[in-house]
Amino acid sequence: MSKSAFSVKFFGVYALLTGLNLMFAPNMLLGMFGIPATNEVWIRVVGVLAFNIGVYYWYAAKCEAKAFFEATVYARGFVFIAFAAFVALGLVNKALIMFGVVELAGAVWTWLALRKDQ
Repeated sequence: MSKSAFSVKFFGVYALLTGLNLMFAPNMLLGMFGIPATNEVWIRVVGVLAFNIGVYYWYAAKCEAKAFFEATVYARGFVFIAFAAFVALGLVNKALIMFGVVELAGAVWTWLALRKDQ
């Protein structure tokens, strides 16, 4: 397994676990980041989406889908930018930026791994 595939597979596991948590115990995770508890269904919908993204990452890593790895670098970098903008505009709790930092760290890891794989 290439270094970039490993980074994407690792992030896939993160997305799978985050998705499961958001589907079945969302307020536990939200509370850890100081985000108010909710009973809205949307947080569980986000959990389903995160879980599915984890599945995509897992299988892309298994297939060494380099183009997908490259796309995730840009997409995860954008997540950080979007979350930072939401925080800066006062639309969400500042704790959301931690999720963006995780995304950015994963993007940088995959980018560096892609460079090493060449």
